[in-house]
Amino acid sequence: MKKFIDTLKNIWKIEDLRQRLLITVLFVAIYRFGSKIVLPGINYGILKSMNEAGGGLGGQTKEGLMSLLDMFSGGAFSQASIFALGIMPYISASIVMQLLAVAVPYFQKMQREGESGRKKISMYTRYLTVAILLFQAPSYLINLRMQVGSALTDGISWTAFMLPATIILAAGSMFILWLGERITDKGIGNGVSMIIMIGIIARLPGAFAQEVGSRFASVTGGGLVMFLIEMLILLAVVCFSILLVQGVRKVPVQYAKRVVGNKQYGGARQYIPLKLFAANVMPIIFAQALMFIPLAVVQYSNPDNASWFMRNMLDHHSWLYNTVFAVLIIAFTYFYTAITLNPTQMAEDMKRNNGFIPGVKPGKDTAEYIDTVMSRITLPGSLFIAFIAIMPAFASLLDVKDEFSQFFGGTSLLILVGVVLDTLQQIESHLLMRHYDGLLNSGRIHGRGGVAAY
Repeated sequence: MKKFIDTLKNIWKIEDLRQRLLITVLFVAIYRFGSKIVLPGINYGILKSMNEAGGGLGGQTKEGLMSLLDMFSGGAFSQASIFALGIMPYISASIVMQLLAVAVPYFQKMQREGESGRKKISMYTRYLTVAILLFQAPSYLINLRMQVGSALTDGISWTAFMLPATIILAAGSMFILWLGERITDKGIGNGVSMIIMIGIIARLPGAFAQEVGSRFASVTGGGLVMFLIEMLILLAVVCFSILLVQGVRKVPVQYAKRVVGNKQYGGARQYIPLKLFAANVMPIIFAQALMFIPLAVVQYSNPDNASWFMRNMLDHHSWLYNTVFAVLIIAFTYFYTAITLNPTQMAEDMKRNNGFIPGVKPGKDTAEYIDTVMSRITLPGSLFIAFIAIMPAFASLLDVKDEFSQFFGGTSLLILVGVVLDTLQQIESHLLMRHYDGLLNSGRIHGRGGVAAY
């Protein structure tokens, strides 16, 4: 406890770090305040009563992709907030740009241009985000009208509501992106990831309170013993997730000596950290989006006539749903790792800098070696991710409430663990640079990048 208090004092002593933390808290508070502002023209009282009754947007966001959007927006999606679309349009645009950088030579060339190329890609990503918003905002409003049309204020026509609401939703999403960039520049941690994490954490207190109430409400709830078992399982899953995020396979690289005049340079051995968790949470997001297709099909047909397969695919607790979900995650992990890591480019960079892997010829053999190593560590990584993704289904077998079971695994837990570790890594870097003790007595905190903070 004394070590923790001393660390907090050291953090407060560092003026730059103190300012960054305060700025981060301020921007996060602005984001959470905006998430509570309802779109003009929506009667919040009626909307709230419909959500509490299990209908409206609140009932809709308990399933599939809608629950993902609501989670990333911190509940703003189901509350028809001005920040309802959240940061997801920007994430979608970023994914598209990553795919284009692999498939289109123009973007490949741009990616190799260094800082100027990254600025151009960032500019195109923003343009694409606006284009997605101009499509997604009207779609959200049409869905809003279908689900909670009675929540529109009396006397306002649909046309008069649609146009300004579209502009407000698009502007709100771009404002969130601006907040995220300011957190990255002036605050601590990655701003976009921080905003997603805050949105997830915002749902935790209510879900926890609901779970505690259900455990102690009746004899069948299990009482204190069952609640303690549940917390121990959650702690074990969190520790497992931390090991997954920090997992790294280091490939040794020997740099050849260069002779300049009478002096020798280089010759040091370094490492390429190949991450076990290289794809991050993107495979889960891709797989979850595909798993939403059966729900969309059934919504536009008669649910009573749905086949056995479709009924099981709509049940998030069924063995069929979770098996297909896990297989998709494994497949997308290989796919996303393949498009984000280029062994040929890594081999060329090493050769250009007089580097080589001991026992492996430079060039093609090095690229094949790196590709083989990545393939071997991607398999256990994909299996671990798939296991964590379906953990909420196992949690439901212990009668854990759906809202709280989402924190036993899936996208929520992986994002929380990854962002917290990245943020702590930055804080520790500030402490160590000023010769203070780090956050741990021994060792260093490793973020998702797999590299120790120095």
